[in-house]
Amino acid sequence: MFEKHSDEYYMLEAIEEAKKAEKLEEVPIGAVIVLGGEIIARAHNLRETNQSAVSHAELLAIEQACEVVGSWRLEEAELYVTLEPCAMCAGAIILARIKRVIYGAADPKGGCAGTFMNLLQDERFNHQSEVVTGVLEQSCGQLLTDFFRSVRERKKVEKLKKKQALSLETEFGSD
Repeated sequence: MFEKHSDEYYMLEAIEEAKKAEKLEEVPIGAVIVLGGEIIARAHNLRETNQSAVSHAELLAIEQACEVVGSWRLEEAELYVTLEPCAMCAGAIILARIKRVIYGAADPKGGCAGTFMNLLQDERFNHQSEVVTGVLEQSCGQLLTDFFRSVRERKKVEKLKKKQALSLETEFGSD
């Protein structure tokens, strides 16, 4: 479909990771890290599964990539992620010295790679990353839209079931 080693090709791999998160009822965000044309790390959001605020796809992928290369420096690496990195992930990207960050969907409420703010290219830091935006943006954004729509629908159904249970309890007593 897309030429191997293209931004779109690697973003499709990140989308596959996002789908793994969705199957776990996690926010569908996926990331892959590429070095020398090869994927060396892949991860997806696991905040709910791990009950950990730091189990973002980017952080998990960075940790895995550091283990693979045996260093905290990922100076020639590229990070592909389906959603624009947040402040925490942008900080980790800077600290890991990732050369290039490619993301799909922008995050107007918390994106720190150019939308809400741009930590990745702030010259006050000792490292800046090249940022490429909007790669397969429609596909990445649709994953998130569909996921949150489904969450809202589940909540409506749960609320209705609770309301019906309370109504029955009131009508027939709780004996």
